[in-house]
Amino acid sequence: MLYGRKDEQARIAALLSEARDHRRSGALVLRGEAGIGKSALLAETALLAETAGPLGPGGRVLRVTGIEAESEIAFAGLNQLLWPVRDRLDGLPPPQAAALRSALEPLDGGSADASGRDPFTTGLAVLTLLADLSDDGDPLVCLVDDAQWLDRATAEVLLFAARRLAAEGVVMLFAARDDTFTGTGLPELRLERLHRHDAERLVASRDLAPAVRARIVREAAGNPLALQELGASGAFRPEGPDPLPVADRVLGSFRDQIGRLPEGTRLMLLIAAAEGRGHMPSQLRAARSLGVSLADLEAAERARLVQVTGRTIAFRHPLIRAASYHGAAAARRITVHQALAESADDPDCRARHRAAAALGPDEDVAAELGKAAERARCRMGYTTAAALYRQAADLTPGPDARAARLGAAASLTLQAGRLDEAEDLAVQAEKLTLDPAERARIARVHATVEYERGDPRAAARMLVDHAADAAPDDRAAMLRTGAIYGWTSGELPALLRAAQLLPGDRTVQGLAYLAGGDHAKGVPLLADLVSETRGPAAGSVLPAPRQSCENVRGDRVLAAQLALVIGADEAALEVAAAEVAHCRRHGLIGALPNVLQTLAQAQIAAGLHADAEATVAEAIALARDTGRPHREGRLGAVLARIAAIEGDEPRLRSLIAAAPAPHGGLADSALALLDLGLGRYDDALRRLEEIAHGPRRYSTGSLLSAADQVEAAVRSGQPDLARPAYARFRAWAEAGGQPWALAVALHCEALLDDSEEPYERAVRLHEQSTRPFERARTELLYGEWLRRARRRSDARVPLRSAMEIFERLRATPWLERARAELRATGESGTSAPTAPDVLDRLTPQELQVVRLAASGTSSREIAAQLFLSPRTVEYHLYKAYPKLGISSRKELSRLADVTTASGQGIPR
Repeated sequence: MLYGRKDEQARIAALLSEARDHRRSGALVLRGEAGIGKSALLAETALLAETAGPLGPGGRVLRVTGIEAESEIAFAGLNQLLWPVRDRLDGLPPPQAAALRSALEPLDGGSADASGRDPFTTGLAVLTLLADLSDDGDPLVCLVDDAQWLDRATAEVLLFAARRLAAEGVVMLFAARDDTFTGTGLPELRLERLHRHDAERLVASRDLAPAVRARIVREAAGNPLALQELGASGAFRPEGPDPLPVADRVLGSFRDQIGRLPEGTRLMLLIAAAEGRGHMPSQLRAARSLGVSLADLEAAERARLVQVTGRTIAFRHPLIRAASYHGAAAARRITVHQALAESADDPDCRARHRAAAALGPDEDVAAELGKAAERARCRMGYTTAAALYRQAADLTPGPDARAARLGAAASLTLQAGRLDEAEDLAVQAEKLTLDPAERARIARVHATVEYERGDPRAAARMLVDHAADAAPDDRAAMLRTGAIYGWTSGELPALLRAAQLLPGDRTVQGLAYLAGGDHAKGVPLLADLVSETRGPAAGSVLPAPRQSCENVRGDRVLAAQLALVIGADEAALEVAAAEVAHCRRHGLIGALPNVLQTLAQAQIAAGLHADAEATVAEAIALARDTGRPHREGRLGAVLARIAAIEGDEPRLRSLIAAAPAPHGGLADSALALLDLGLGRYDDALRRLEEIAHGPRRYSTGSLLSAADQVEAAVRSGQPDLARPAYARFRAWAEAGGQPWALAVALHCEALLDDSEEPYERAVRLHEQSTRPFERARTELLYGEWLRRARRRSDARVPLRSAMEIFERLRATPWLERARAELRATGESGTSAPTAPDVLDRLTPQELQVVRLAASGTSSREIAAQLFLSPRTVEYHLYKAYPKLGISSRKELSRLADVTTASGQGIPR
């Protein structure tokens, strides 16, 4: 019976009820000090779950207990949790099944390679498997005890699944000690100590003198384990010295009990404690070499210190294991670890015990730990592999070799998204070596950390400065990445230096030409690369000569970004969508946030604002769920242009405030566009002048702002300030030959010359191009010109078109201007808005699900693509149907808005 836990029991019961009655999933972290009753609550939860209804196939409760000795064995906890249901892996989508098998099946000597695979696919596989198990009819409950001792690979996988639970009928409970297992992103419930009344009830049944019970209640201070264990050794008295902390007092009680056991029993307990996993065959082999046997544990069993069941030996409580291990002399612990190493049949366990027995630096032991790290890496347990490399470094005699292992740990920690730890390891490694190639590898870690934290300028400098010392295979990659960082952040010296050091790289050379204002040379180079990535079936972006695509073949993300740089919107959308589809198909979850960011930029350019909002929402959710919340500001900043177009100043300023500092150029462009839409022409011109003379004046975003500068300068009565901006934009537009850009250049010309002919040509070009917002602005300007020329009837045609586009884009300030102009032509009835887009009623995730469902994709396929469970997909459809005015999938295809080209945002 549990005393004093009614509130906690009610919270857990509510989760179970929601899962059972409404198929709603939930996750909760139970937190508290050792002995506070976390395990007891989990045990009661298991009992409640198992008695709530008939057991489904495979069981309704899955359990895992973190084991300190297995904390550096990748996916040890996952094996324990999923062992009872491993036969269900065949029902998973192939990429997920392959990832989960890789995690659950040990590799032969670490020969497999995880290249091209994503560690988060394993988490998706676990989510799908849990959802499948709950589909058997009853809710599924996963209980994770001692979560602070889970290996990191298992912890990351389970947390990924827990964060994406929604409508599966799955409950996940994690129990962890205070100040451990932090940053989970899950709701938490802290277990407090028992009130005195409940503490007295707990000890009332014990056969102790009243004075002893009273002191136990006082000394235990409401800790349930202390209330149960104090006095068990027989050494507790009604009076005594000042009390120790509760955990220390309970530990001392266990040590007293162990100290009175026979020597052979104490040695067997030490073997079990040092082995840690409860694996009886390993323990018995070591025991034989030390002259003891299983029979020596009988006294410990009678004292209820351990339980021997089947092929395992388990301590009743982790503090008993700690008391047995730390209560033994150091020499005896080393002897036991040596025996366990010699008897181990698992190379990872052998490496762990050899490391525990090492008395100082030992290259042989360090090398064995390095091999264990590689095995963990090959199973995508990057954090576990990093920890093993750190341990190997501690045992490495030579400074250069130690630096190499710390550098490997830093790189792996970075892959796991742990920036602070990666930087700390890189700093340690850097201090140990003068080897240029090793310091160059360390610089890549530093640079990535700086980029992720929001300082691409520093990252660019680091990469370019150290590239000359890098190994040949790394040198070109460092220079190319440094050049791209330099381009995006305005770090021109790094970009130009990279171009000098890498003359044959067309990406770097093309960007350098553009930065220098030579659009005629730069744009065709980049356009050729984009064309080659699209392939001959898609057609060329520009009629440039074909060359080998040595830099971007297979790198569609870079190709899509380059397409945006040259204004090739259709190519950017096509290539980015193809890469998103590739990542979805192969379960490359960790790569998706950056790919989705590029896709969202292409969607905004194409006027697909709702799709862009959904894309960014997914990218932010995935960044959070994969342990990279620091990317949220950068991803959200992509939507600044939409907020500016809509005239939503509070939202725009909120997005800018959350974005990293280097996004200042984007922020200034968006604020200037907002000012322009609201008629604040002087403010807009001031901002645009700063952009025109700033470090990122050459970028595509700044070039587009040059067109805004023309309008701001003309409207504020300072046309001379517009001509340099017009010249820059026109040169870029003519080099690229994109119809939308040429049209914008013509409307700038028309503004400056106050003539009709450029407007007419611009409108015709817009009709065959992308960028509806730019088309509507041209039509608005042309309509204004026609009205001023007293050609009111002619003005109504472009003004009506502009108003329809602005309304569809929710561009409120621009819509009001178009309506006002149309009213000025004498047309009435222009203030009534058209019916809102039916899709505006949907949440971003509902929109994604509906788009795919309308294309005929099954719920299971949608789940695999969006990294959800099939039940969650069905839940989103259930919520979307009433909003769309329909009741089934069959009716989806009849909704034209659902099946439009904007579905490219979530390709199959």
